[in-house]
Amino acid sequence: MVSYDVVIAGAGPAGIATAVALLQRRPAMRGRILCLDRSRFPRAKPCGGGLTGHARAALGALGLSLRVPHVPCDGGRLVFGALTRDVPLGQAVDVVRREDFDADLVAQARQRGVVVVEGEGISSFTVDRQAGAVRVVTSAARALTARVLVGADGAGSRVRRFLLSSLRHVPVNVRPLRFFKSEVVTSADLGSRMIYDFSPMADGLRGYVWLFPMPGGPRRVNVGVMHTPSRSLAGGALQALLRRALKRHGIDLPPGPLTGWPAWPYNASARVAAPHVLCVGDAAGIDALTGEGIAVGLEQGIVAAFAITEALGSGDFGFTGYRRAIRRATVGRELALDRCLAALLYAPRGASLWLSLVMFDRRVQELYAARVCGSMVLADRKGELLSALARHAALAPYRLAQLL
Repeated sequence: MVSYDVVIAGAGPAGIATAVALLQRRPAMRGRILCLDRSRFPRAKPCGGGLTGHARAALGALGLSLRVPHVPCDGGRLVFGALTRDVPLGQAVDVVRREDFDADLVAQARQRGVVVVEGEGISSFTVDRQAGAVRVVTSAARALTARVLVGADGAGSRVRRFLLSSLRHVPVNVRPLRFFKSEVVTSADLGSRMIYDFSPMADGLRGYVWLFPMPGGPRRVNVGVMHTPSRSLAGGALQALLRRALKRHGIDLPPGPLTGWPAWPYNASARVAAPHVLCVGDAAGIDALTGEGIAVGLEQGIVAAFAITEALGSGDFGFTGYRRAIRRATVGRELALDRCLAALLYAPRGASLWLSLVMFDRRVQELYAARVCGSMVLADRKGELLSALARHAALAPYRLAQLL
């Protein structure tokens, strides 16, 4: 039985960030960290592919570089029907193809001494608290032991399911965000602008349609739809909403089903750790407002590495403070704020009230643009958001009339 200090299930951005941050803190762990991924890189990964300012900052903190083709987007456009609002970005958001980006992160991690095994995932595991270890069986029937198991294995995480199964009262009616995505070559030219189209909210969507220019040519576009579970919509209905929205932008999707996937929104009260086990990235929850997962995974990986190195030093592998550490970190505070904003904007009813705030309040647009750029922690500017809400209370009737 092969023994490691840390086994990480999943070699996406969250898993790689955890491994690289661990080696930064403890170089002696070189060769003692194992990342397992069921897929082989480059592997398909449905995603919008936007690297925000928080993602760039996390990459810099990890000593990782953006080495793959990307499109720097220096502005965003908000759309609702005939209304458009162009919002400049102080620092560009880089749009990548996730297949290329993730594969290159794996390559950079290997260069730093992280052992990454492709085509092999976690089949089962048990926590032996008496022995102070996690016993892992892989999909290749290998038996491993580790002092810590990290679940970076996405929305279908085995580690996440383990944490939920150990609860006395399992949450009910908890549903994931839903996404559908495609890549198209079109006559439409987005230039260096990302488009967020909220028009389908009038037809029941609780989310938005995105159009991002992407590497591979001036007419190649990443398109998709995000829907929150505040309103029930079948996959076919979501794809139909996406197709209709894209037609307004001059884009026709090819026939046939689109790539879809679920993702769990971050919940500050959700269980993300147990003795010898913790979650990061999609397994721990992504941004409920925007669906952003790359920056979240990178930032949570850094928090997880700190918790693991503390545990290795003290011998206490309970991880009782890990959830609190995420909450207090910038990533946790921003996620908690966005969860509240998503509850307003994507409410089952009355969403138009808050959408009118987004479409008409220039200061709100500027604040969120600064957050996307990474030049501001929006969770630290709640006073300005509250001022915007107070302003909206007086202007809402006028704004709603323009919106509707």
